[in-house]
Amino acid sequence: MLVLRYLCKRVLSTIPVLFLVSLVVFSMIHLTPGSPARAMLGPEASDEQVAALEEVIGLNDPLPVQYVNWISDLLHGDLGTSVSDNEPVLSMIVSHIGPTISVTIFALIIDLIVALPLGILAARKKGAAADQLVSVVSLFGVSLPDFLLGLLLMLLFAVQLGWFPSSGYVPLSDGLLAHIRSITLPSVALGFTYSALMMRMTKSAMYDALYKDYIKFARAKGVSASGVVMIHALKNASVKLLTIVGQAIVGMLSGAAVIETLFMIPGVGQLIVLSISRRDYEVIQVIVLLVAVINVLIMLLVDILYGLIDPRIKMK
Repeated sequence: MLVLRYLCKRVLSTIPVLFLVSLVVFSMIHLTPGSPARAMLGPEASDEQVAALEEVIGLNDPLPVQYVNWISDLLHGDLGTSVSDNEPVLSMIVSHIGPTISVTIFALIIDLIVALPLGILAARKKGAAADQLVSVVSLFGVSLPDFLLGLLLMLLFAVQLGWFPSSGYVPLSDGLLAHIRSITLPSVALGFTYSALMMRMTKSAMYDALYKDYIKFARAKGVSASGVVMIHALKNASVKLLTIVGQAIVGMLSGAAVIETLFMIPGVGQLIVLSISRRDYEVIQVIVLLVAVINVLIMLLVDILYGLIDPRIKMK
């Protein structure tokens, strides 16, 4: 009952946030110079043709009217129709979301497999060579832009060694191995920065936990070193780790546009880049709002997990 009440409270608190996001996104897109109708018809179209198309797609209505109509359609499940492809926005997002989810999930898996063990090792060996190595790698990770890393990975592993394809996407239905090969390089490039952040956070959180009194007591009772780390220290450090994991998921979903464009992955990120070039405001609005909703839902899930993992955190 307490969890349900907390959920309702948090969901209600997100409504003003989503309203402000929708208002900002709508205003930025519609106040930007240029006309979607002009982009659709091309530079050779006359002003009369552009004006006629704007009348057909509703761009001549006052902005408040357009905003209210858009929100009303969203609440009724109508995400609109692409002004450039004349295709429902929902079907366009559904057809592009699979590659984005695949790359993001695989990037997160790689991050967790690499960052958690190295962060724990650095905390246990503070000041040793392993600790110094993790510090250097994490500093390199947060300093290197993901698109530059993507180019370096493409040059080395695709062009020089030929281990992975340089671009393109193979769906899972065409084979697991081919699918993994097609998303490995973009996943590494997308998640490397967050892997470095996870290393630093894991190292810091685990180091703080390993020197608490309850850890000393567990060691005095004869608990093995692995038991101290995995059962006691990691559990208490997991609250801090949840935060960076949640931020990583949101960040990778939001930042997928650059990597998907670089590796020619037909995901939502590439779709929004293409929509921006076409001034397809219907698609842009929905995708940005969708990312905001996912952000809110992930942070809500993280808050709930806080309370489940750490009983000291009360859900009120």
